[in-house]
Amino acid sequence: MWALLSTFSLQELRHHPWRNAAAIVAVMLGVALAFSVQLINASALDEFSSAVRSVNGQPDLELRAVQGGFDEAVFAKVATHPMVSLASPVVEVPTVALADGRQIPIRAVGIDPLVLPSIAPALMPKPAEGSERLALLRLGHVFLNAAARGALGETAATVQLRVGGQWQTVKVAGQVATGGAALAVMDIGAAQDLFDRGGQLTRIDLRLAAGTDRAAFMRALRESPGWPQGIQIAEPGDAAERVSNLSRAYRVNLTVLALVALFTGAFLVFSVLALSVAKRAQQLALLGVLGLTPSERLKLVLAESLVLGLIGSAAGIALGTALAAFALKVLGGDLGGGYFEGVAPTLRWSWGAALLYGALGVLAALVGGWWPARAAQALPEAQTLKGLGTTHAQRGTHRIALLLIAAGIALATAPAVFGIPIAAYLSVGFLLVGGITALPWLIALLYDRIAPLFSQHVLPLLAIERARRMRGTAAVAVSGVVASLSLAVALTVMVASFRDSVTRWLDVVLPADLYVRSSSGGSSASEQASFTPATVQALAQIPGVARTGTLRTRALLLDPSRPSVTLIARSLDDGADRSLPLLGAALPVPEGQIGVYVSEAMVELYGARPGAAFEPLARAFASASSAGAPVFFVAGVWRDYVRQFGAITIDARDFTQLTGDRSVSDVALWLAPGADASKVTQTVRDVAAQKLGPAEPIEIASVGQIRATSLRIFDRSFAVTYWLQAVAIGIGLFGIAASFSAQVLARRKEFGLLAHLGFTRRQVLAIVAGEGAAWTAIGAIAGLALGLAVSVVLVHVVNPQSFHWTMDLLVPWLRLFALCAAVLAAGTLTAWLAGRAAAGHDVVMAVKEDW
Repeated sequence: MWALLSTFSLQELRHHPWRNAAAIVAVMLGVALAFSVQLINASALDEFSSAVRSVNGQPDLELRAVQGGFDEAVFAKVATHPMVSLASPVVEVPTVALADGRQIPIRAVGIDPLVLPSIAPALMPKPAEGSERLALLRLGHVFLNAAARGALGETAATVQLRVGGQWQTVKVAGQVATGGAALAVMDIGAAQDLFDRGGQLTRIDLRLAAGTDRAAFMRALRESPGWPQGIQIAEPGDAAERVSNLSRAYRVNLTVLALVALFTGAFLVFSVLALSVAKRAQQLALLGVLGLTPSERLKLVLAESLVLGLIGSAAGIALGTALAAFALKVLGGDLGGGYFEGVAPTLRWSWGAALLYGALGVLAALVGGWWPARAAQALPEAQTLKGLGTTHAQRGTHRIALLLIAAGIALATAPAVFGIPIAAYLSVGFLLVGGITALPWLIALLYDRIAPLFSQHVLPLLAIERARRMRGTAAVAVSGVVASLSLAVALTVMVASFRDSVTRWLDVVLPADLYVRSSSGGSSASEQASFTPATVQALAQIPGVARTGTLRTRALLLDPSRPSVTLIARSLDDGADRSLPLLGAALPVPEGQIGVYVSEAMVELYGARPGAAFEPLARAFASASSAGAPVFFVAGVWRDYVRQFGAITIDARDFTQLTGDRSVSDVALWLAPGADASKVTQTVRDVAAQKLGPAEPIEIASVGQIRATSLRIFDRSFAVTYWLQAVAIGIGLFGIAASFSAQVLARRKEFGLLAHLGFTRRQVLAIVAGEGAAWTAIGAIAGLALGLAVSVVLVHVVNPQSFHWTMDLLVPWLRLFALCAAVLAAGTLTAWLAGRAAAGHDVVMAVKEDW
């Protein structure tokens, strides 16, 4: 019996290759996109984590500064602790190196070569042939890893490093084996002298004595007299967790987005198999009479869906591997997210991931084939053989649809799980499935009222009546279009809302006319402050400059398991309400406290509520303030679309008072009325060359240039979204083409009867095109409504839970109507072409057997 079932399944698939190809392509693309995203992200994350582990080694605990560095007296205290068997001091300084006029971000790492081999052997320098025996201990000697040698030149004997406002030439004395981004390793004493970090450390790696209770040791350190509050005690796994957390939301959302095609593919499999079952109803009924049981008919259809899923999944895994290899080679590992800067990963193929995504493709096909299989199982054999087994919409489906939609609404209110909006994703799925389940009811509701309007027009009446009376078949045919269009609408609304919010955000955070920064202030050296107070004053005195503003950033490690928070010291002379995109009005700061303004992520991740003191920030500055721990008052919350894991803004004057640091990294210039921007720009370059030296290039950009660049980067980051929308809609239209092709071929007798009644070929084609328009119109209406509902979930639930920022909903009606009109026109044209192919045969002879 199973051999017979397999034969029937394969014969059906072989005889209708184009119709089944639509379902196979949908499953293939869904699996390929999701699997390629998984491979790219896993390869980049693994490469990045490996680099972090090779640099940090494998200590039992790490002591890290919340900001900047800490007094090396802490090292003497922990190194002699009876529970510590080994302590390794480290100084890390982000800087830049000069190579052929280009500035390369590089991290200088000072280490103690006497203890390093026991904790981080990959970081141990290897002197080059002919180097001095004690080169490692000498000032001005560095050892480069592979990434640094590749960027600076394999044969480079010296390299220029940015130290403060000057360039210092150091000798390349050898190499280190660690991977990852560019590193320059040197002796810790040499690093302290070179970068003026005397008496300062940034990290201490600890190896504990055997049998030591780690938790008890950490508690004892924190409670010991005089223990600095500005030091975090971190687990060794925290570094890898920070790397994972940094990109987790981006990776998850990109994977879910890639599964859009697979979701559409499930509906396409449903559509193809449902129409196949309807077309073969008499054959299946005859098999039932010959002894095929209802459960075996169910297995027969499921076997067909299984074959579709297996073929599509196998092809998808192969295509996904090729896409991942291409993307890693051409684009690197960040896919536009910018999380893995400086990492060039190689493809790391995984059987586990391949089996998982292959199983998802097969599962999608089986889910899509389940309802057609149930319909084949429930066929009334006698009625079907007599031609009386017509397809009717199931009663009560609108109740099921309402329950599914209600469940989707309820899930949208649930919180995130481990920082991932799982309930929100399920909410989107329930809303889509519920809306598609309600299609027959929607068709009846709409066309029962429209049909009387066309009672005097024969051709439109025939088209609408068929859509109304065959609403179950219509719902099957357009389900793929509804699924793809609704997701396309939702993504269009989300991207438009995000872009509009970013545009208005830029208007607030970029109030000046010109912005000046050093070219060495790249992402890897974002804390470098190139401009001294004298330089800022000289820029303020340039003719045509009305006033200046400053900005300085510093990283704060408030939680060892999370990425660093950015502290932004900037001029707030205009008041926080005008200088920052605040959510609500700024609160008055109590006397004796320091007002700070936190991003939305700080409220979500650290509980920094407006109107309350923020203790973690106070602990970070406890050692920096001579008057004791300052009290920071959260005076407002602002939107920040750059720093996903939190930012704190403080007035530049308060920052200077706390730290004594008056240098800045960016200077904003407001021009006087009538000032010539080009002349001011040239004067700024002359002043910078005089104050900073000709070897220090600077970047000057107008607010218009920054806005244009920011929006161009935004559009490039979401280019993959637009491409996935087009793929999903293309698959949906491919499905409706297959559906109409199957139906018009099965209706040749009907067309022959219409020809006998006097209908011309053009009129028959008009009827078919009218049916396509009627069915696709329902799909467009349902897709638009469902897409708007899903967009609300994406904008107000998924986005805040994933990235910890909010945005305002913007519905681009013109773009959405154009999208729906394009789908309607494509569906109508598809139906007309399918009808033209069927009507091209001798339809009059199609009724010969009924004569």
